Amino acid sequence: MLFSLRELVQWLGFATFELFLHLGALLIFSLLVAVRVDFAEAISWWHVFVPLFTADGLSTYFTAIVSIRLHQEGERRLAVLRLLWVLTVLSLKLVCEVLLCQKLADLDQAPNLWFGLIVSPLFILLQLLMIRACRVN
Repeated sequence: MLFSLRELVQWLGFATFELFLHLGALLIFSLLVAVRVDFAEAISWWHVFVPLFTADGLSTYFTAIVSIRLHQEGERRLAVLRLLWVLTVLSLKLVCEVLLCQKLADLDQAPNLWFGLIVSPLFILLQLLMIRACRVN
């Protein structure tokens, strides 16, 4: 069963524009991973992850603008809740991305950075999404 766009926006807490921004970044990231693995060993993993980092930055900027507008319209509680939720999701996602990029860039020099540690922010994020799914009507 697939979610509708309205259900995704309500459940994830992101605006439609932000969802499409992250999907576009994921598409570009996937293409860069394929190019990096197959052809260009000269491209560093940090360059491959640039679209994801850019999408996170733009999403943070967009969220700040939306929160400021909500605050000016008198929706202070909604503005703060949205800001906290989106920043939590984006920070957990960013931590996972940075740790994965560091592991891929320095496979020999980062033996203590195991993949369970790298994806642990995603496990926390999934728990938060389950709690939010139970709360949202």
